[in-house]
Amino acid sequence: MTCSVGREGEWEPDAESWVRWARRPNFDAYWHYRDSFFDAVVPPPGRRTLEIGCGEGRVARDLLARGHRVAAVDTSHTLLRYARQEDSSASYALADSAALPFPDRHFDLAVSYNALQVVADMAGTMREAARVLDRNGRLCACVAHPLTDLGRFTGHDPDAPLTMRRSYFERLRVHDTVQRDGLTMTFRGWTYTLEDYAIALEEAGLRIEAIREPRPIATSGGYERWRQAPLFLSFRAIKS
Repeated sequence: MTCSVGREGEWEPDAESWVRWARRPNFDAYWHYRDSFFDAVVPPPGRRTLEIGCGEGRVARDLLARGHRVAAVDTSHTLLRYARQEDSSASYALADSAALPFPDRHFDLAVSYNALQVVADMAGTMREAARVLDRNGRLCACVAHPLTDLGRFTGHDPDAPLTMRRSYFERLRVHDTVQRDGLTMTFRGWTYTLEDYAIALEEAGLRIEAIREPRPIATSGGYERWRQAPLFLSFRAIKS
């Protein structure tokens, strides 16, 4: 996970925990998947890039390092404060992702890294992204893979089988507390099917250009098992 855009203020109680979690180098999945997202999905920088669900700012910082001019939104006051303190090169705003405070056709790129399954209104977020994108603007997103989201491995061995949840089509509320190496973090969000995302894109007037099922770049940190099944799904869609 990377972002905290959900119901207004929902992630605020866990903001300090998320900063500790996200800023420990090579700790969570982001460090093992980010390069494939930026290299295979995100186009070169244009005029303006919007990040939806910036959290404490690590995706915004990576976009800035790649030459993007970034505006970013989130619903957590605390996380926005940390993002600004770490790097003030981007413009940060407190905002609901389904009611963005920007004019029509203001951006040529929108990025949402592990935010769409967390926002309170996924379809509304897609529509708003399309509204603020210029003609031929692109939305690039990474989400928890619909096929394996909430799946469970039967053991700790790297070759342990993955057990799927009972119903792929049932939309479930996620409220998952994880403890690891002295850190505790509660993740919230929703499960969505591949069709849910596809319909939301279609209704927003966004056409899929690319879909990727990335594998972790390293087999350390407990992610070697995710070379057998997809943990994330990344896509790029164009406003036509």
